[in-house]
Amino acid sequence: MDYGGDGLALLVVLLASLVQAWLGIGFALLGAPLLYLLDPAYVPGPVLLLGFVLAACMAVGNRQALAWRRPLPAILARLPGAWCGGLLLGLLPGAWLGLLLGACVLLASLSSYRWLALSCSPRNLAVAGFCSGLLGTATAVGGPPMALVYQTRKRLDGRDELAAFFLLTTPISLLLLFHQDRLPLEVLGASLRLAPAVLAGYALARRLEGRFERHSPRQALLLLSLLAAGGLLLNSLWRLCA
Repeated sequence: MDYGGDGLALLVVLLASLVQAWLGIGFALLGAPLLYLLDPAYVPGPVLLLGFVLAACMAVGNRQALAWRRPLPAILARLPGAWCGGLLLGLLPGAWLGLLLGACVLLASLSSYRWLALSCSPRNLAVAGFCSGLLGTATAVGGPPMALVYQTRKRLDGRDELAAFFLLTTPISLLLLFHQDRLPLEVLGASLRLAPAVLAGYALARRLEGRFERHSPRQALLLLSLLAAGGLLLNSLWRLCA
């Protein structure tokens, strides 16, 4: 892994952590495509590890019981989804993984404009949890399926429940990656180098809580995600055609 872009990587992780600590989602949606452009080795291992650190910070900072009851169907469904994602990751060459990641981010960004509204029912949560496990393990972007079923929930409720979901389920994906020898010590070192940016982004989000209109960061997230997805798709297509 090339550490020459550590400064940019730290900035990306800080911004992505700030967005997720505010909305409950956005770390991988924004961070994964940008970090992949800096170095494909950041995806999926380091992004998943850093997302787990952020989820732990949010759960501890909430100072309440872990909000796991509503997302329980999604938590249970993530296990088979993660297993399928591990199989998919083993079949995809690097450039194709970039295309899949870019397509996931692009579709997630477009669907977040509420063109597709789903209720937060146990059935929808189970389907979203399976898809989250599949995409999260293969590309580190496991949040968008959950975001679709949480669009109608209040921001704070959704943020706390999504934090519980990622805290309890991300280790499943990490264990599968470890089993496939996709979490070497080098990946752990890269994650530790970027961890201070996660803590800084979370702390900044706590400082800014209540100071901005509810939807303003969401629109910025979607715009940045669209730009990142577009850049990643072009980069991956260039690598395939070269």
